[in-house]
Amino acid sequence: MDDDDDDIPQLSSHTLAALQEFCLEQQQREGMKTSQGFNQYSIGSIEEDWQLSQFWYSDETASCLANEVVVAAGKGGRIACISAPSVYQKLKEQDGKDFSVCILEYDRRFSVYGEEFIFYDYNHPLNLPENLLPHSFDIVIADPPYLSEECLQKTSETIKYLTKGKILLCTGIIDKNTRPPLSIFFSLSKDKLTQVRKIQTQ
Repeated sequence: MDDDDDDIPQLSSHTLAALQEFCLEQQQREGMKTSQGFNQYSIGSIEEDWQLSQFWYSDETASCLANEVVVAAGKGGRIACISAPSVYQKLKEQDGKDFSVCILEYDRRFSVYGEEFIFYDYNHPLNLPENLLPHSFDIVIADPPYLSEECLQKTSETIKYLTKGKILLCTGIIDKNTRPPLSIFFSLSKDKLTQVRKIQTQ
């Protein structure tokens, strides 16, 4: 019996999955560089992954939110998009020179956007790069991936750390009888919780 095959090293399923993910990211980067007429910032250029609770905004909703944060940030303002890649993409489509923006996102496929991508896991809300200084963003827009109190509360820690005061929180409709008020999540005085908008999508 030939036992040579037994000596061939084999990758574990976890390592193999990580390698496949890396190769896919590389293919996406190269595809974005070479595809003619392809807008890498268009909504849907990176497909939704429902397993990550991803549901992209419509073009109309993303445009509305992008316009809101640009106005709120002001000229030369800094904008942070937490788990809101559709808004980030719409902001980049505007090619605005009066503001800067970054995306904090768990999905590493968005690393194709280079230095503006910051890996973010809400389970570790303050595990952020050193260059993200406290209260360094004029506005933070966030759409927590889950409606659980834990997710909202931990995301709020990141928001409070980053924002100078302005917040735009996007979330699904939750029964007010089963959800603590927003003030519990943010512990902000009423003058700092400047704007709460309910956006209902079909």
